[in-house]
Amino acid sequence: MSLLMTLRIAFKALGRNKLRTALTMLGMIIGVAAVIAMVALGSGATATIEEQIKAQGTNMLTISPGSVNAAGVRTGFGGNSKMIPEDAVAIRDLPLIEYVAEGVNTRAQVIYGNQNWNTQIQGTNVDWPTIRAWPMTYGSFFSEEDVKSAAKVIILGANVSTNLFGDGVDPTDQTIRVKNQLFRVLGVLGSKGNSAGGQNQDDQCLAPYTTVMKKLSGQIFLNNILAATGSADDVKPASDAITDLLRTRHAIAPGDPDDFTVQSLEDVIALRTQSTSTMTSLLAGIAGVSLIVGGIGIMNIMLVSVTERTREIGLRMAIGARGYDVLLQFLIEAVVISSVGGAIGIATGYGVSEFVKYYQNWPTLIPANAIIMAVGFSAAVGVFFGFYPARKAAGLDPIEALRFE
Repeated sequence: MSLLMTLRIAFKALGRNKLRTALTMLGMIIGVAAVIAMVALGSGATATIEEQIKAQGTNMLTISPGSVNAAGVRTGFGGNSKMIPEDAVAIRDLPLIEYVAEGVNTRAQVIYGNQNWNTQIQGTNVDWPTIRAWPMTYGSFFSEEDVKSAAKVIILGANVSTNLFGDGVDPTDQTIRVKNQLFRVLGVLGSKGNSAGGQNQDDQCLAPYTTVMKKLSGQIFLNNILAATGSADDVKPASDAITDLLRTRHAIAPGDPDDFTVQSLEDVIALRTQSTSTMTSLLAGIAGVSLIVGGIGIMNIMLVSVTERTREIGLRMAIGARGYDVLLQFLIEAVVISSVGGAIGIATGYGVSEFVKYYQNWPTLIPANAIIMAVGFSAAVGVFFGFYPARKAAGLDPIEALRFE
């Protein structure tokens, strides 16, 4: 018997019991839809986290003070205060490094008229907006001359500007007070919202790091150094070069731990997305159980179908059909049920993810491999759970089958 004829018989048999066929497909539809929806939600969350982190800057490295061991007592992260502006100058001379920004942090009350706001004052230099890929809404960034002269100029974050001057107001050239110092506002940073860690990136002000060190905090060390390479491929070798340089500058003996940390965006992305990826896999695994349940439903219905059509099978075998033809027919029926159910499940899962995206503002992303996996798995479920009923049908004795009532 030709394959085309076997397909026609299989589809005709399924069409005779449309409701039962549809209910059998339901298990596959729910299983595949659940897998697609869970993967879409998880992948969308992971992609959003990656974009938020990458928006902080391209090819960026963050060098921070590490711990220090004093008479057996180890301080925590940032306990070492050996990182100085000269370290940043040395890093700037490395061949793979294109941009470097010194970092000094303090908090202060900023005051304009009868309005005030407590915020973080970030001391940095002219490379900071390039490293962080951060545009200006109003005004312009401070200059290299402002850094050298420790000028009392400041850039406001969008949130700070709104709280001091009101929404949509350009405060350029206005004078505000920071602690007991008067600062001229040069402009306002573009709004970026919360970071991947949940901090409000717009709630900060920027000033020359020399100004913050000399006139606001009085410190002589740096809280961090930002560096950027020309391409993503240079990040790892640049990180290694910075590590070797700082170990030499800080006179760290071979075998002793670093008194600093060098972290890239890839490290941050890996840390932030690990929990999300784990949760996505867990949810997809739970949803995958529905596919197994759907497969068991297919096997159950196919066994019932074999019993109901015993005389039909006997008659077909009596007029010349081989056991292989009967096996192929029932196997095709099982694969059709699972594959069609899988296709409907994919469409349903896509619809659910779009619904959540539209009404809940939850980012979704359906990877192509998830669709391929769902289709392949649904077909495999049909073959796996349909083989036993098909084999049972093919093994029936024609004479006994014709006697079956």
